[in-house]
Amino acid sequence: MPRVAVIEDDLPTSNQLAGWIAAARPGIVIDQWTTRDEAEQAIERERYDLIVLDIELGRERHAGVAIINAINKRHGTPVLVVSAMPATIYRSIMKALDAWDYLQKSTFDEGDFVETFLDILRSVKEHRPVEALAMDPLRQRSPTWHGQRINLPLTAQRILAALFARRGQVVSYDELFDVVKSGRNRDNIRKHVSTIRDAFREIDPGFACIESVPMRGFRWTDPA
Repeated sequence: MPRVAVIEDDLPTSNQLAGWIAAARPGIVIDQWTTRDEAEQAIERERYDLIVLDIELGRERHAGVAIINAINKRHGTPVLVVSAMPATIYRSIMKALDAWDYLQKSTFDEGDFVETFLDILRSVKEHRPVEALAMDPLRQRSPTWHGQRINLPLTAQRILAALFARRGQVVSYDELFDVVKSGRNRDNIRKHVSTIRDAFREIDPGFACIESVPMRGFRWTDPA
């Protein structure tokens, strides 16, 4: 099910937009954020399918610009900007920042918003690439890389799942200790990671998605 975020500091407006989305796509998961800090923290945690964003949040006149830049650095999630700023000025600015579309408040109705929102969501679905890594460690099924099975013991699968779930972020040794049942020390974690890398390189010699971060832990980075 798609997951979207509505980032809007005016709660009645936020609730209205969320209500329109929910009515148009029953069952869709909607997160609502009202501040730049909340929004940026959510972007770090979640991988949204689409983000509806106001430019001005509280006293920060261009908070939305900073949030779009943060989005582009993370996942490049499509953004629909909904703002009171004049469209004649800000539509081109937002396009330059790679926003997908711009709607000026008070100039559109529910039908306009829903049509634009659904068009973007359909486009995202049509163009989203299939992720190279597929895995289900809870069911003890071997993960696959580009469709090819990777032979890994269960503990290594759990570590891989932890890294992949937080891709782009550093997963600390302490966090990885929670994944293993025994051998909770750095040397053991490094051995498991080495096993994971070797297993990937058996089918993909150029595999380099797991980075070592000295003194901290490891990070999964998606292939370019």
